[in-house]
Amino acid sequence: MKLVECVPNFSEGRNREKISAITKEIESTPQVNLLDVDPGESTNRTVVTFIGSPEGVKEAAFKAIKKAAEVLDMSKHKGAHGRIGATDVCPFVPVSGVTMEDCIQLAQELGERVAKELGIPVYLYEEAAQKPERKNLANIRTGEYEGLPEKLKDPEWAPDYGKPVFNPKAGATVIGAREFLIAYNINLNTRDRRLAHDIALNLREKGRAKRDRDGNIVRDAEGKAIKILGKFKAVKAVGWYIEDYEIAQISINFINYKITPPHVVFDETIKEAEKIGLRVTGSELVGLIPKEALLMAGKHYLSKQGKSPGVPQEDLIKIAVSSLGLDDVAPFDPQKKIIEYQFKEVESSLLDYNLREFANELSVDSPAPGGGSTAALCGALSASLSSMVSNLTVGKKEYKNVQKDVKEIAVKAQSLKDEFLRAVDLDTIAFNKLMEAYRFPKKTEEQKQERDQAVEKALKEATLVPFGVLEKSIKALDLAREIALKGNKNSLSDAGVAGLTAQAAAEGGYYNIKINLPNLQDNEFKSKIKKQAASLKKKAVKLGDELREIIEKELK
Repeated sequence: MKLVECVPNFSEGRNREKISAITKEIESTPQVNLLDVDPGESTNRTVVTFIGSPEGVKEAAFKAIKKAAEVLDMSKHKGAHGRIGATDVCPFVPVSGVTMEDCIQLAQELGERVAKELGIPVYLYEEAAQKPERKNLANIRTGEYEGLPEKLKDPEWAPDYGKPVFNPKAGATVIGAREFLIAYNINLNTRDRRLAHDIALNLREKGRAKRDRDGNIVRDAEGKAIKILGKFKAVKAVGWYIEDYEIAQISINFINYKITPPHVVFDETIKEAEKIGLRVTGSELVGLIPKEALLMAGKHYLSKQGKSPGVPQEDLIKIAVSSLGLDDVAPFDPQKKIIEYQFKEVESSLLDYNLREFANELSVDSPAPGGGSTAALCGALSASLSSMVSNLTVGKKEYKNVQKDVKEIAVKAQSLKDEFLRAVDLDTIAFNKLMEAYRFPKKTEEQKQERDQAVEKALKEATLVPFGVLEKSIKALDLAREIALKGNKNSLSDAGVAGLTAQAAAEGGYYNIKINLPNLQDNEFKSKIKKQAASLKKKAVKLGDELREIIEKELK
């Protein structure tokens, strides 16, 4: 699922009617979910958070920026927080299925549109910055709104998009792309803020000031304090005391959890705390967290226990929560704290059905779910079986030479299982979109043309979903074959069924591709898919036959 977060900051924190007018633009945009609206009285600023598909988020951001330019007047704005425009800053954040490069492109496309259609100068910052000095938001904000007229006269500060012309009502807007920021606190069995802060100085990237034997700060020739760098990059941290909990905490911001993930800092904090007689009692997440960060933690702690990390995501999240003590000071609900769970790709998912309900739904006279969803389900069952056989091999002395291999197979199989399960819904969604396109009116030539375009688009989607199942089935067959050769021989029959269900998924996907091809008008697309699908099907048959021979030979 392609998911992007957007966190625009608007220069209004007091007038609820104006704030509501802006956020309604976001809420009314398809494929977007508004998560949070946080107005500040003294700062006179509102931080808004929403997520959705890349196109949905980009459209919602534009509509919100446009509305802010209409209802806010920067010439009358006063507040404690630095600002440069009605929409002061608007970053895109990759959550899942998208890269930083994708978010940079979103920032560029939005910036160009805002400048062109709204007449607002746009600067790009963070990962989207086109000049080194513009990477830091503070540099762009220097002089703030009041200094913008003079700033725009300086060729060095010409906007990245738009003319260097002052817009007195809207000011300028800074648009960019950055990594997800995780706000996280580690709890200590002390009330002493100084002890917590001392640990924080060792952890954070910028570290602490160097001191001499007398405790005085050591400075360089220019009088600047010499720093001793901390242990972790992309980490900011301070120690503080929380009256509500009556404990000291290390408050941490992870600027890029892919560089330094929370579980690594948590483990190091335990060591640092023990050095000064303290104990870590748990931790606390402030706001939301990407699922990947918890999956990384779950795999880490299972591996430390010598167990296979190739288990369902739900199990990984559970082990992460318990290992990090995320429910130490308050209950931790993954459904409320994981950002991906705040956006539903499918309102009514087939995956929520039990086995009987799914079989019942499959058996009645509605054409969806049908063979495509069933093929995807076969693929998921195949991957699940490969993971099972792998996990039944982990820790067995007689298979000590393949432990690394079987653990990797389990991890790959779990990921593949989740991809197949998503396709169960996607196939039904694609079919329903096609039926909806066929129902478009066709009384006029314009309507006919619109209908034909919609049908063609839906047909391509209905073809690409089973094509994806076919592609993934090759991976499933490879995994089934590998675990049949390396895995626990007592589970050989399970590896065999993994192969059979993977081949069923492959051929089922192939049939669903072929049934759609004759109706497509794009001959180039049709020819390409037909050729690739035939090649993949041939490969699936070959792999299936090889696996069958392995199983038959061993089960004599």
